Amino acid sequence: MRIGIFADCHDHLDNIRRAVAVFNENDCEMVVFAGDLVSTIAIPPLRALSCPLIGCFGDNEGNRIGIRGGMSIVGHLAEPPFGFRAPDGTRIVVTHQWELLRDQAEGSEVIVFGHTHRASIRHDGDGRLLVNPGETGGWTYGRPTVAILETQPLQARLISLLHNERSPGEGAVSLSE
Repeated sequence: MRIGIFADCHDHLDNIRRAVAVFNENDCEMVVFAGDLVSTIAIPPLRALSCPLIGCFGDNEGNRIGIRGGMSIVGHLAEPPFGFRAPDGTRIVVTHQWELLRDQAEGSEVIVFGHTHRASIRHDGDGRLLVNPGETGGWTYGRPTVAILETQPLQARLISLLHNERSPGEGAVSLSE
């Protein structure tokens, strides 16, 4: 199963559109969002997704009621952290801030998080794949990225949003271990 992952949009509408295009071009079957849309203005570009979206709130959402209502058209948004099973059975935990996890990662195969705006893909000591897709907005470091997770075999790669005119997969960096 192919799952798109993004976080930390901070209302950068152009990069949200680029992220949606990357997910659609890569035939993602689901998209996971790790928080910080920020406002309701960030929701309309997500309507172009060709697959369901599940995600969590971040620490910068101002109008949570409005965002929750708008997201109900696109997918499901919950308080972090939460876990779910992807349609293929992969156990995924989603949070915005790593510090919120506590003991909720038990039994998961993948942990998706954001908040730091720094992309990273690695395995922890228990063999779980940890995916921080970096910042979709690109406001902090100027390097907007998203991630694509493959559940069979379990691996992820980062995709830069700076050059969306490339063909799918071009310019991707694989960081799986």
